[in-house]
Amino acid sequence: MTTDGRASQAESAAADREIVLSRVIDAPRELVFEAFTEVRHLSQWWGPKGFTTTTRSFEFRVGGDWDFVMHGPDGTDYREWITWTEIVPPERIAMLHGEFRGDPNAFESVLTFESVGESTRVEMLAVFPTAELRDEAIERHGAIEGGRQTLGNLAAYVAEVVSKGASD
Repeated sequence: MTTDGRASQAESAAADREIVLSRVIDAPRELVFEAFTEVRHLSQWWGPKGFTTTTRSFEFRVGGDWDFVMHGPDGTDYREWITWTEIVPPERIAMLHGEFRGDPNAFESVLTFESVGESTRVEMLAVFPTAELRDEAIERHGAIEGGRQTLGNLAAYVAEVVSKGASD
C-alpha cells in the first residue's frame, strides 16, 4: 500500500494486507535509528499527536520485548507489545506488534532507514495477517494518519536533539 493508503497488486503479493508510510527526516541516519532503539527516546515521541507512552519493560535485542501503554488524549489506555525479530544497525528493524504476547492479530512491521544526503528516509511497512485486520486498523484506529503523525513526532524530536547538539 502506498503512503496515501491505496494498494496496487503490482506493488506486492500482500498489498491488500499492507500499510506503507515514509518520511524524509532532517537528521543523520544513525540518530534517527537511535531514536527507535532507546526507550529514553521512544517515550518522547512514539505515537500520534496527543498520545503519551508509559513503558512497562524494554529490551532492544532480537527476541527482546517492549511492553508499553499508549495513553490517548481522551484518557483511553491502549496496551501494546512489540518483540524485535531483526535488528541491522542503522539500516533496518523488524518487529511483531500486537496488544500482548501471542496476540493472534499481531502484525509484522519493518522499518528501514536510508541516508538521503544529510537526511534520512524512514519507511514503515506493516503487514497484517488479513486484509480485514488491515482495513480495521485504517478505518477504526486511523492507522495511516496515526502513522503519519508518529513520523512527524519523530521528525520534530530528532530536530530538537540535533538543535540541542548544535548549541552544546
